[in-house]
Amino acid sequence: QVQLVESGGGLVQPGGSLRLSCTASGSISNINAMGWYRQAPGKGRELVATIYNGGATNYADSVKGRFTISGDYAKHTVYLQMNSLKPDESAVYYCNVVELSPSGRLYHWGKGTLVTVSR
Repeated sequence: QVQLVESGGGLVQPGGSLRLSCTASGSISNINAMGWYRQAPGKGRELVATIYNGGATNYADSVKGRFTISGDYAKHTVYLQMNSLKPDESAVYYCNVVELSPSGRLYHWGKGTLVTVSR
């Protein structure tokens, strides 16, 4: 069984920074990608950033230049550095890991960490 545990969420003022971390444990191998999604109240879950095995990254347009995703595939850990945070970025942030298996892609999710951007 695979478990993803996120940390680093909290309350921050507009313009502030937070760093999220997520580590996957359990029986997991052949990770293809790790990433972060977020879901604000009343809205759907949206992709924030992804880092692929090999180092390529992908960001939502709204966070480019402010957020940085990084990862340590050997440690099954992914980070998200968030700078210049805005109030409308308050959301639950979820860690996601995509594992390649003989039967196809397996998607693993964390339980989420709450980020609140407010004065």
